[in-house]
Amino acid sequence: MVRMTSFLFLIAAAALSARAADQTGARLDRAAAVFAKLTTEPHGIRPEQIGSADCIAVVPGFKKGAAVVGVGFGRGFISCRTDAGWSAPGAIAFETGSLGVQLGAEEIDIVILSMDKSRRPKLLSDRFAIGSDAAAAWGNGKAAHADPNARILFFGSSKGAFAGFGLDGATIKADESGDKDLYGKPLTNTVIVNGGTPTPDTAAAFVSKLSQGSNR
Repeated sequence: MVRMTSFLFLIAAAALSARAADQTGARLDRAAAVFAKLTTEPHGIRPEQIGSADCIAVVPGFKKGAAVVGVGFGRGFISCRTDAGWSAPGAIAFETGSLGVQLGAEEIDIVILSMDKSRRPKLLSDRFAIGSDAAAAWGNGKAAHADPNARILFFGSSKGAFAGFGLDGATIKADESGDKDLYGKPLTNTVIVNGGTPTPDTAAAFVSKLSQGSNR
């Protein structure tokens, strides 16, 4: 009986792991599509901005003002420049402070450009706080470039139109479970991005889109 229980547990664990990997792969595909969209929209990301960026993060389907907890949350991926091109992606979680309870939370696709290589170590750490660790601003919409000192640029789109929110209190965190799903073992984003980690097949389309955006 004990052997049967252990066997069933292993089957269930394998099924959950496969499902998580599938979800991560689907999120990568959506992130690739979001980046492609936001680099081709009339008021999207300009080629020279991508050309100056050290790291790019994409968060597809960020939920603004989730009901019950009243915060925004999304999961995505970050890649940085290397001598060989864009790095393998690390998984991230993007969170905002309280936005007030909003039933029927709005989904926003977000691309984040880091323009300062000196901030990369902190950006890839366990927690990067927008505002205190680096000034940030929306790069599209009415408030574009409101802060001329901003070294982190956000681009947001919902249903083809600009969508944004207050960035104070927002954080970018490492998504350890996402990295494990993608690479099959625990890895830090610093090791993934700076350590020459090979790009998994499931992330090839995402990295390819970043390269295409850089070459426009």
